[in-house]
Amino acid sequence: MKYRHSLFSDKNPYDTQSDQLFLEAVRENFHYQYRHCKEYRKLSNGLHFNANALMSIEDIMRLPCIPTLFLKRHRMKSAPAFVRATSSGTSGQFSEIGFDFGALLCGFRMVRQTARMHGLLSPTPCHYIIMGYQPHRGNRTAVTKTAYGATFFAPALNRRYILKYRDGKYAPDFDGIISALKKLDNSLFPVRFMGFPSYTFFLMKQLDERGIHVTLKKGSKIMLGGGWKQFYAEQVDKPAFYRLAEKVFGVTDHDIVEFYGAVEHPILYCDCPNHHFHVPTYSRVVIRDVDTLAPVPMGTPGLVNLITPMIRATPVLSVMTDDIGILHSGSSCGCGIQTPYLEIIGRVAPNDIKTCAAGAADILKGVAI
Repeated sequence: MKYRHSLFSDKNPYDTQSDQLFLEAVRENFHYQYRHCKEYRKLSNGLHFNANALMSIEDIMRLPCIPTLFLKRHRMKSAPAFVRATSSGTSGQFSEIGFDFGALLCGFRMVRQTARMHGLLSPTPCHYIIMGYQPHRGNRTAVTKTAYGATFFAPALNRRYILKYRDGKYAPDFDGIISALKKLDNSLFPVRFMGFPSYTFFLMKQLDERGIHVTLKKGSKIMLGGGWKQFYAEQVDKPAFYRLAEKVFGVTDHDIVEFYGAVEHPILYCDCPNHHFHVPTYSRVVIRDVDTLAPVPMGTPGLVNLITPMIRATPVLSVMTDDIGILHSGSSCGCGIQTPYLEIIGRVAPNDIKTCAAGAADILKGVAI
């Protein structure tokens, strides 16, 4: 996997000259998946796709694309996993993705380079408030691992969690976090939030309704990741979120950072100063027509297809999410990053994408998974 390691060693996470290296890494990964995963091989053969079709960067659009809904219902592997992580499973089903050691090494390099470029690395100690799950031995969700990992961007004085594990289940502890925040009002050190935007918003709303405004020390940040999940109906637009954060904590949108990713596609998409998710060197994004799955032009909404050669242990080279998004030209952002940026505008209900997963299942019919 020499091309994979070369790709993830690129110190510029938005290198616009990486197409050839990316293609070589994709071709390398496809060869491995085809040889070591019989389900992936059957899927590729059923779609009449082979490595000879990968002649140019445009050909990655033709890769066998596995829906995340399919991965939630079936387990696939190509090699022994060093670590396993799951999706949150809010719908009752979850994906389980195996990570080989090389993938973890690539992920570490990616996170270090991306965090450095976006100014998230700091030697200044801080208090962390995790707006997500308290780690527990029975919790293997990627979102929990990611939130904990983000607490190493700056030295942690302490970690407090909104979702506490009690009596065999998780429950939110808003009062505990509010009490902790009152004590941090006069702290000499900054505070960093990390986790679900939904719980962060609900916390800020409660504080505002109670008339509690905490001025956090300069350098404090609000880092968001994991999406709104089951609270999708309560989602507010970004400007409203930013206004409330400034009112309650004195934190401007300049110090609010959002991440996008998925356990099936563990690439770190970090928003730019204009709050756009530019596609990093380590991945490519294809937007597909919701009916035909054909690629659509830039600026046209459709299903989000994510591609990365990061993982060897699980065949997630190309996955189809249930997100609806639009790909925009990087030059239209104005932040200086030239790679295209992805705008997420909604999510498709599982019933609406069942035919996509059913298609993969039909091709794999008769193969034990």
